[in-house]
Amino acid sequence: MHLSRREFIKTGIAASTAATVGLPITRMAEAAAAEVEKDWQWDKSVCRFCGTGCGIMVATKDGRIVATKGDPAAPVNKGLNCIKGYFNGKILYGKDRLTQPLLRMKNGKFDKKGQFVPVTWEQAFDEMERQFRKTYAEKGPAGVAMFGSGQWTIPEGYAMNKLFKAGFRSNNLDPNARNCMASAVAAFYSVFGTDEPAGNYDDIEYTDTMVLWGANMAEMHPILWSRITDRRLSHKNCRIVNLTTFRNMSSDIADLEIIFKPNTDLAIQNYIAREIIARDAVNKEFVDKYCIFATGPYDIGYGMRATDKYAYAAEKDTQAKELKVSLDKYEAIGQRRKAGEVVEQKNTADPAKHWSISFDDFKKGVEPYTLDFVAELAKGDPDEPLDKFKAKLKQLADLYIEPERKVVSFWTMGFNQHQRGTWVNEQCYMNHLLLGKQSMPGSGAFSLTGQPSACGTAREVGTFSHRLPADRLIPNPAHRAETEKYWSVPAKTINPKIGSFYAKILRDIEDGSVKWAWVQVNNPWHTHPNANHWIKSARELDNFIVVSEAYPGISAKVADLILPSAMIFEKWGAYGNAERRTQHWRQQVPPPGQARADIWQTLEFAKRFKVKDFWGEQKVPGLKVDGYTDNTLPSVLTEAQAMGISPEDSLYKVLFATPANLKVKWPDAVAKGHDNHVVKLLGDGWFPEKALWQEYLVFGKGKGKDLAEFDVYHQDNVRGLKWPVVDGKEVPWRFNEKYDPYVTKGAGIEFYGKLFKAIPTGNLDGITDPAPKSLAGKAKIFFRPYAAPAEQPDATYDLWLCTGRVLEHWHSGTMTRRVPELHRAVPAAVMWMHPADVQKRGLKRNDLVWIESRRGKVKVRVETGGRNTMPKGSVYVPFFDEGVFINRVTLDTTCPISKESDFKKCAVKIYKA
Repeated sequence: MHLSRREFIKTGIAASTAATVGLPITRMAEAAAAEVEKDWQWDKSVCRFCGTGCGIMVATKDGRIVATKGDPAAPVNKGLNCIKGYFNGKILYGKDRLTQPLLRMKNGKFDKKGQFVPVTWEQAFDEMERQFRKTYAEKGPAGVAMFGSGQWTIPEGYAMNKLFKAGFRSNNLDPNARNCMASAVAAFYSVFGTDEPAGNYDDIEYTDTMVLWGANMAEMHPILWSRITDRRLSHKNCRIVNLTTFRNMSSDIADLEIIFKPNTDLAIQNYIAREIIARDAVNKEFVDKYCIFATGPYDIGYGMRATDKYAYAAEKDTQAKELKVSLDKYEAIGQRRKAGEVVEQKNTADPAKHWSISFDDFKKGVEPYTLDFVAELAKGDPDEPLDKFKAKLKQLADLYIEPERKVVSFWTMGFNQHQRGTWVNEQCYMNHLLLGKQSMPGSGAFSLTGQPSACGTAREVGTFSHRLPADRLIPNPAHRAETEKYWSVPAKTINPKIGSFYAKILRDIEDGSVKWAWVQVNNPWHTHPNANHWIKSARELDNFIVVSEAYPGISAKVADLILPSAMIFEKWGAYGNAERRTQHWRQQVPPPGQARADIWQTLEFAKRFKVKDFWGEQKVPGLKVDGYTDNTLPSVLTEAQAMGISPEDSLYKVLFATPANLKVKWPDAVAKGHDNHVVKLLGDGWFPEKALWQEYLVFGKGKGKDLAEFDVYHQDNVRGLKWPVVDGKEVPWRFNEKYDPYVTKGAGIEFYGKLFKAIPTGNLDGITDPAPKSLAGKAKIFFRPYAAPAEQPDATYDLWLCTGRVLEHWHSGTMTRRVPELHRAVPAAVMWMHPADVQKRGLKRNDLVWIESRRGKVKVRVETGGRNTMPKGSVYVPFFDEGVFINRVTLDTTCPISKESDFKKCAVKIYKA
């Protein structure tokens, strides 16, 4: 055969791809692949997108990425990529990539109402510093804030955590993981006393049953779905259940599909628990040895503002439920109260408090959740016969309860973005613990992560407003002291008052209590619900918003200053995925123009401030903690001088370029010829990503959070490691003596987490003995009742709205919509709707309509076919498209415990545009 050069190259690329996934290729194709790749440099890396954590191989030539492919040696994906994963390389090369700082200016000066003008980095930092100093002088630590990210690299998140909490003494730092995994975190803490899953992805190959609770894994975790599909097709006893509020792609191979009404997963979980007890299926030995029963208050509100001062007129009726709720029929039965009873929400200030109860009390709590009651409440498809729905619920209980059947429960945003997100997470553990099907290969409740490092950077590093590294918490004085010791800063440097969480930072900007905010790897003004409020306050009030970005998304357009950021393969980094696997990569190519890594931006900004600027006495409104004067952070300057720290020292020197870190020199053999633009720009010869990693390691050692040395992850034969890494070995299943060295010998199972392991005693109605009793080594089985959503369809707003992602796009689309193939595949968001609902309104497929809630409205086109099939009464709109800005419509309720927003349920009306 004679091939043209173009044909030869195409053959080579195809052959290379085929070889990657183990397909046989001809010698000629093999030669073509070798010819195409002869000048390429390949290196291992990690996918930029979801929390699955797929390994990829990246090829570079002449300072550009020329190819990416799945890494056959990666245990997560074994050479496969999803459609987004195949285009990792192209996300860097959008035509509107931001390559220089942009500042709003008029007549040569910063002006809030000015237009964006290119400036130097020095000019950008000058204005950023001026505005920061102005705000800090006026408002103190409470007046500045940082929107962080589950897409930060681990060193980036660690650096910013240290700068804000130790340097600026402000805890107003919170990641977008707050809207991703916070409910899972809160439940891990309350049930086990430590964060992150016990199991791992290998559970898929061990289990007999996979139950998806609000997790459309076929689209959102497609590589894991490929493993699930393989297990289902190769194991005749395997069964898949998809519990969802509408039919989606995960239903295609499911053996059982259960369409339920929003929020009624709470009732379904209690039905399963009731059945376990009624059938005498409780694993008594497991429960008696390893568990206790618990509950907490029901009247905890919906995480909204407690005042209607800032509410639009139309949303005040929903907002009022933060203070008082009139129970509907189903809530009344599920909570053992009377229908129509008005319940004051008295426990909004401490919604997470809980106490132990007896098994008899627990049994009494779940008793109302009979099959008849739950089926009537939860049936989500009006066209499905009730008896058929009942049969499905019974089948679901059968699968869980069958003694020899292994069960894994998977969930993502359906549980987490939920007005009772912490409760429903706890309920999933409830049933696994009752059955003794937890922390075993092939059996366990498994929370899947949405973002690539929501685990590694947000949770493990502790970049939340209430956390410190490795499960340490801001309110705990021992945790603060330990962190101050590791950071070599004086005692009482860290502010003991919890900072504002993600939604509250936006509310603080709206009410003027925060007047300076910085965003990295995040798009809050696009992705947070009830967006009209936040855009108006950012643009119209006296504040200064900085957004570090790669592309001009909505948040960049809202900003006063845009800083151009390097993207994943343009810097060194590390991510932590959903199975506790930490993976590192090297910089592959230089960033374009003046774009700079976020870690460089953090370190460079720190150079502009001195210790004396922040470590003197500071006012902190609302600070009331033993050992502190009310509303006051003490000066620590005297203590700092005793430690050899001068008031004139920069935060960069004290927190980052420490004597120990400066010893970690660049160049380093681990680079294997790869560059580091951050090192070059800093100019003082140290390797910050490695030095900060090594500094960070001490937090987890001996705490069940052990990580390996920096260089280990860069070894050619290492494709990440699941922590804890003890004596060089990763731990596949936690809390199980057979696999986990942290379990006491002879214990069998030990839930060794330390948090919230001494609690009062009570009954279903409250605490009877306030004296804390230890439950060391045990997990809690919670009773949590059904609670109705804060907003439900009515005569005016007669449809449910659910939002989420689509397979082809990542979050707000700022990266994936720059990839021509992905943009062509799904160029715009549409609204999936039942044909009968379309016809009822005199509409048809592809019509342009208004979708309107109490908060706002947007235009969108109607879709009645394709990947999603809606039940009557519900619509679905993805959020990736800023042209269909659906978060103008959504409701900013949050789980009161986790503070995670609920994007899955609000009431809307639809009419022709």
